[in-house]
Amino acid sequence: NFSFGDYFKKEVIPWAYELLTSSIEDGGYGLDPERLWVTVYEGDDEAYDIWVNDVKFPAERIQKMGMAENYWSTGQPGPAGPDSEIFYDRGPEYGKEGGPAADDDRYIEIWNLVFMQYQRGEGTGKDSFEILGDLPKKNIDTGLGVERLAMLLQGVENFYETDQVRPVLDAAAKLSGKKYHGSENANDEGYEDDVRMRVVADHIRSSLMLIADGVTPSNEGRGYILRRLMRRAIRAMRLLGVTEPCLPVLFPASKDAMAGAYPYVAEDFERISRIAYAEEKAFLKTIESGTTRLEEAVASAKATGKGEVSGADAFALHDTYGFPIDLTLEMAEEAGVKVDEAQFRALMEEQRHRAQADAKAKKGGMADLSVFRELADERGSTFTGYDELRTETTLRAILVDGVSVPAASTGQKIEVVLDETPFYAEAGGQAADTGVITGNGFTIDVSDVQQPVKGLSVHRAVVREGEVVAGTPVVAQVDVQRRQDGEKAHSGTHIIHAALHQVLGNEATQRGSFNKEGYLRFDFAWGEGLSDAAKQEVEEVANTAIRDNFQTITREMPLDEAKKLGAMSLFGEKYGDTVRVVEMGGDFSRELCGGTHVGSTAQIGSLTLLTEQSVGSGNRRVEALVGLDSFNHLAAERTLVNQLTGLMKVQSSTELPEKINQTLTKLKEAEKELAKLRKEKLQAEAGKLTETAQMVGSVRTLLHNAGELDASAVRELALDLRSRLGEDAATVAVAGVNNGRPVILVATNQAARDAGVKAGALVRVAAGVLGGGGGGKDDVAQGGGQDASKIDEAFTAIRSTISELRA
Repeated sequence: NFSFGDYFKKEVIPWAYELLTSSIEDGGYGLDPERLWVTVYEGDDEAYDIWVNDVKFPAERIQKMGMAENYWSTGQPGPAGPDSEIFYDRGPEYGKEGGPAADDDRYIEIWNLVFMQYQRGEGTGKDSFEILGDLPKKNIDTGLGVERLAMLLQGVENFYETDQVRPVLDAAAKLSGKKYHGSENANDEGYEDDVRMRVVADHIRSSLMLIADGVTPSNEGRGYILRRLMRRAIRAMRLLGVTEPCLPVLFPASKDAMAGAYPYVAEDFERISRIAYAEEKAFLKTIESGTTRLEEAVASAKATGKGEVSGADAFALHDTYGFPIDLTLEMAEEAGVKVDEAQFRALMEEQRHRAQADAKAKKGGMADLSVFRELADERGSTFTGYDELRTETTLRAILVDGVSVPAASTGQKIEVVLDETPFYAEAGGQAADTGVITGNGFTIDVSDVQQPVKGLSVHRAVVREGEVVAGTPVVAQVDVQRRQDGEKAHSGTHIIHAALHQVLGNEATQRGSFNKEGYLRFDFAWGEGLSDAAKQEVEEVANTAIRDNFQTITREMPLDEAKKLGAMSLFGEKYGDTVRVVEMGGDFSRELCGGTHVGSTAQIGSLTLLTEQSVGSGNRRVEALVGLDSFNHLAAERTLVNQLTGLMKVQSSTELPEKINQTLTKLKEAEKELAKLRKEKLQAEAGKLTETAQMVGSVRTLLHNAGELDASAVRELALDLRSRLGEDAATVAVAGVNNGRPVILVATNQAARDAGVKAGALVRVAAGVLGGGGGGKDDVAQGGGQDASKIDEAFTAIRSTISELRA
């Protein structure tokens, strides 16, 4: 397989041959050695000799190739080396004789052994570069085509017909009513439909496994890849003529095919299907609302002779209908026109700039920023809040609805600028201070503080009482308790950052944060979810730092000096030449920060992690409580544990896990027994149910709503009833409700099928009424939906469909 200096050609070539040709009983793949061919690099005599002399492989089935075919590198200076490829001869029906050099279709590559032994220099292409010398260690890089191997071992024509993919392809064919021809060339019958079914089979399988591994549809990173795969599959089904939801049929088919190798997919299928079906439902709404608009744009593009959908139309589809640009490009290409993608990108950029302007407006309130720039140019606001929470100062300016005014009265919403202020303006993830400003006969309640322009603090407030006059002396008083609680959260953010570094490593760097009284949120770079053990360790490291009562030390210094000290900074943030460094415990935590903090870490009290989750590709988020909020949370959990201890009748909370497991086991056993009794009851009633069958034309039709019943029991009952109706044309439809959702199964006997009544067609009609989808074979088909109250309507639709068929 892969080796980094442990073994090389002499070992790996015989091993590869042994694995491919040994019997299945001996742990190999059991391929016929007479059907194998080998290629080697023409200058690699060592590999050739090993094949001939050590493996005893026939020299007449070894072909020497040039660098373009049998030499590997990264395409740039670095490791490189010759390779040896192993091929399988599929037989004369696939092409001419002569080995891999003669026919790529007949001789299919299944294994590539890359011998990484040289250092290559500059050059272009696969064979125009210089070999500089040997690598210090000789390495093996192997590529074994598992899908090609599965194809050969199963004796099928291509990957799409292997056992983990073909069931989805068949489900797509049944659901669409199309035939899968297995075509290979564009001129073959049914080629376009075959390609669409293969897209469905591949993308559904990939989507199933991505969701099973924790990926959810989104507009970025892995989630965006998943969304594109699902949407391409749904689009392909629509091109096959299926307009109703198709994932409720395709996902179960893929789940069943994958369950043998990946049992956790079946175990977690309820969650997986819920995510998938919700995504399809949303996308179908998008398609429904946007397709007409796109068709109009395409028609206009053709009518004008430009053959191009404008970027404005593409942007409108994206902005108004949620149509992603890749879908617009794909559908436009299918319609034979292009899209002005450059104009679309420009409009998207304009929108981004507008969003940035809106963010600035949040900081600037009602005023034009030029008003604040004029005030800042006169002189900025001096922040006194590092040292005091009460400051005597002058009320410099009042703004009402963005306009500077000389005075304001009771009840008015105003913005106030002070010469000096103890109020911290929202920045660096720290929420703004609140408090009061008092003067001669007036009181102002401050609810927010922003800095719309650098160096100018603007206090958003309401006049509680009196008349406020610009230019008068005032006292600015910060809400002390709120500030102190906020400082605990901000210092807790620094401690969490340091703890993540200690537990995960230095790559767990900050991507953003928010903290307010009692609560903090911290985003950091990390590619996967944290284990329970890691979260516990982070929490322990943080609380140990709190217990150790580190002193908080703040210093101002040149940015270069701060970097030399190892001070951490926020990714993407811009800093001036002089920065403020906040330290807790020396090297434990050292960050660039302009916020306010506790004097020592013990003032935080305690820190409790609440959640840890993904917030986009490569980024995670933790939320935590500090101080009294942390204590109250733990107290509430303790109360809950005490309640559970009493309810479960155990002496100690340590006994709870075992007791709960015992209770769950008993519950499962009871559910099994209940299911058994329900099954016996249904079997006992089956004889009476046959008496309810009615003739619809010449077909004896039995329709039964079984109530609360899972899919397997519905299936069993339907097949039992079909067997009881005899050999004359008969159709059975049984519906049940499982977890609030309807499931329906239709079964027809041979005589009914001969009369043109097919289960798959009937179940699609019924499932459509139920708000879902379904499919299957002509004799048995299953569907589901969203609305159990429409089961009787679904039965009526089945009866009507049979009547129309018989007519």
